[in-house]
Amino acid sequence: MKKKQIFEGVIKKIEFPNKGKIYVPEEDCYVTVKNGIPGQRVRFAINKFKRGKTEGRLLEVLEQSPLETRKPVCSQFPACGGCMYQTMDYKAQLEMKAQQMKEIIDCALLPGRTYEFEGIKASPKEFSYRNKMEFSFGDEYKDGPLSLGLHKKGSSYDVLTTADCKLVHSDMTEILQCVLEHFTKAGIPYYKKVQHIGYLRHLLLRRGDITGEILVNLVTTTQEEYDLQPLVEQLLKLRLDGKIVGILHILNDSLSDVVQSDEARILYGQDFFYEKLLNLEFKITPFSFFQPNSRGAEVLYNTVREYIGDIQGLTVFDLFSGTGTISQILAPVAKQVIGVEIIEEAVEAAKENAARNGLHNCKFIAGDVFQVLDEIEEKPDVIVLDPPRDGIHPKALPKILDYQVDKIVYISCKVTSLARDLALIQDRGYEVVKCVAVDQFCQTVHVETVVLLSKKA
Repeated sequence: MKKKQIFEGVIKKIEFPNKGKIYVPEEDCYVTVKNGIPGQRVRFAINKFKRGKTEGRLLEVLEQSPLETRKPVCSQFPACGGCMYQTMDYKAQLEMKAQQMKEIIDCALLPGRTYEFEGIKASPKEFSYRNKMEFSFGDEYKDGPLSLGLHKKGSSYDVLTTADCKLVHSDMTEILQCVLEHFTKAGIPYYKKVQHIGYLRHLLLRRGDITGEILVNLVTTTQEEYDLQPLVEQLLKLRLDGKIVGILHILNDSLSDVVQSDEARILYGQDFFYEKLLNLEFKITPFSFFQPNSRGAEVLYNTVREYIGDIQGLTVFDLFSGTGTISQILAPVAKQVIGVEIIEEAVEAAKENAARNGLHNCKFIAGDVFQVLDEIEEKPDVIVLDPPRDGIHPKALPKILDYQVDKIVYISCKVTSLARDLALIQDRGYEVVKCVAVDQFCQTVHVETVVLLSKKA
């Protein structure tokens, strides 16, 4: 087997996340190929050869999988990297994700340990579920016309105009088309991240699935100045199901390709919107974390509430608390809830949200969990963990486990990070009681995992 050598084969299974396994009989080995669907017959080229870790690049799908029972619902599938599995039956997607998650948790358990696996819970909405989307400005090919949308699968540079993306509400794609047409006519350049020149960077859209409130955030550099009021007027004339409550101009001169803010200017309305979950109302700012699938989040948080059990009279630590959603869902039945979150903007929103919802037993602290835990005088009875994708920092996890609470609920958006953390968690005397997957990201490779951990007697 040599680099660039071409083979054909059938994807036997997909391992998390998106790692297709193809057996090559003439070489008696398995090759990992991304961006496929189980059962597809594909043509691929070897791009990394090492016995036991051979990787290939998908060139062409020769035969569809028997699991592909649906036609694509958008014009850019399968080229777009926004989703992978929209031609798969949703039930098949769920079964695949549940199996992936279970295999990883099984491997993470200490020998002889068992747990209850509760399968996977479906998202109430399979399409149009995302309440947040970051679209990029660019071009589909070098020196092509301006595009606005999502990156091509496997590309950091080419951007496809996803004007009929079905992961988001049609209000978002209406706004995308309006913004793209405006800047195309004006001939305004996008930011080229290799040369570090240009103006247009991202369009960050947030829309309350339940409230219909929309926040439009145009992200640009400061390299040029343009009058954006004509765009504001065009956006406000759009006939949408929801309502635009704020239009912001976000200035970002970072050299890295991240959506962040050096300065935010309000062009219209306000710099926040409201969303409702489980009869509570949440104020959400442009960069504060909030679960991207509102209806799926209700399933997720109901699961957390079920796993945490009776907390009447108990103190709960909600670590990596974001805008305080979990804290406020648990507060009505707890003695008190203390949330810790590193993003100050999210903490301020959490405080406002708690006051707005009439909850007075929530306290939110801004700072790194690793440092803040040394400063909190209260001791928890129960801990909820909802860390970012990379899991818990190795310096913070021992401090969390030092409390030796009887019960921990760990929510993970990347099950491999959870599996890594489980090694230390089990070493410190905890065992996995039960776990379940919650599908918040239909059509994509991602899935949430909720694990109940109990202190071993």
